Amino acid sequence: MSEAFERAMAAFEPAQRPLAVGFSGGADSTALLAACASRWPGQVVAFHVHHGLQAAADDFERHCGEVCARLGVPLVVHRVDARHAPGDSPEDTARRARYEAFGAMARMDPTRPFIQLIALGHHADDQVETLLLALSRGAGLPGLAAMPAHAERNGLNIYRPLLTVPAADIRAWLAARDLPWIEDPSNGDARYTRNRIRAVLLPALEQAFPQFRATFARSIGHAAQAQQLLLELAAQDLEAVGNPPLIKALQALSRARQANVLRHWLMQSHGCAPSAAQLDQLLDQVRACTTRGHRIHLKVAGGFAERKGDRLHWYNAPPSPKT
Repeated sequence: MSEAFERAMAAFEPAQRPLAVGFSGGADSTALLAACASRWPGQVVAFHVHHGLQAAADDFERHCGEVCARLGVPLVVHRVDARHAPGDSPEDTARRARYEAFGAMARMDPTRPFIQLIALGHHADDQVETLLLALSRGAGLPGLAAMPAHAERNGLNIYRPLLTVPAADIRAWLAARDLPWIEDPSNGDARYTRNRIRAVLLPALEQAFPQFRATFARSIGHAAQAQQLLLELAAQDLEAVGNPPLIKALQALSRARQANVLRHWLMQSHGCAPSAAQLDQLLDQVRACTTRGHRIHLKVAGGFAERKGDRLHWYNAPPSPKT
């Protein structure tokens, strides 16, 4: 039952070595680390993030040390404060802290060749959970595209070679090799939406649509391709309307293209993303801006969009009340 895992690992050809493997001690990262260490002995490093969120975190670290010693793989540990602020998602906060830690670990040891690539153990079930979570939040194409097989973040090339492999296949591969792993107690916490999806929806999908992982993966691929096309169009439109955007040039575009280019402009130039309601308000104001004295001043993400002269600007804090 581990053929999918074997095929995925055979197809994984990292562009650089040495490479790191994000290693939590769970089944998925354990299998990925063991397979990589066997294929490229002496060229693999395990990166473990100590989140400090559970009493068992120290036990996780000790377990990872024991597994790495058995596999002959160096272990690098980075401790983070992953506590979330009021109103923030604990899962999103922990995820951001984890990726920042991966970037820090890649640069922290001057005696080791600089690591530019990290492999993560996200698998087909994780990908389905990500899609369903995005749907539950009313996400657009970026959310429906779920997790990419390759991305760049915090100076690292991130690869996810197991996105086509079911979780059960990974555990079968581990069991055949008598490799131990740990189960994170928080995975059973029903307060987290992802855990409820895993416990309730995935078994129901397995019963109703046994091939759902493969068919969902195709839909994810279509969404990712469509999102790439939108990004390319947004880049072309931003070059045409200018940065910051010329309001008259924006008005010459359809509302859908205005929304696309404004999202792109805000993310590329200011690192922020408007809510759907904020973007709708901004589009309404752009459409209504037909007189010289029309004022635009709207809360957008963590700042404000404002008209200055004939262009649209964005500020981190409220600017002076001039138009």
